[in-house]
Amino acid sequence: MILPYDDTYFMKKALQEAEYAFERGEIPVGAVIVIQDRVIARGHNLTEQLNDVTAHAEMQAITAASNFLGGKYLKGCTLYVTLEPCQMCAGALYWSQIDKIVFAASDTKRGYGAMGTQLHPKTTITGGVLENEAADLLRRFFDKRRN
Repeated sequence: MILPYDDTYFMKKALQEAEYAFERGEIPVGAVIVIQDRVIARGHNLTEQLNDVTAHAEMQAITAASNFLGGKYLKGCTLYVTLEPCQMCAGALYWSQIDKIVFAASDTKRGYGAMGTQLHPKTTITGGVLENEAADLLRRFFDKRRN
């Protein structure tokens, strides 16, 4: 049986958020947070628009999910994000006690893994879901910026 709501389905929602960022001249990273097959929060990079280095897609989504749930812990939630979280976002995710993180493209230079940042021990991680699509969007963005 094929479930309509799988990691690919929700990563496509995160990619839509990344496209919004791309259209606004932001580094194209998008995120959604899901609980019980329901998207409860969305976010995309807003660092340029807000002139705020902390306005990453994950941080926007964490804040929205916390507001939706009425609390700071994201137990039972899954984050879908188009790029491996940085150490700042990983730190926030650690404290949120989120159940699962699914990311598309790895960030071998600035990702939490490369930086040696730890996630909450109960958080499970899946990488590489729609990796090519997310990496292509990032590549197009930086190619456009260089020209």
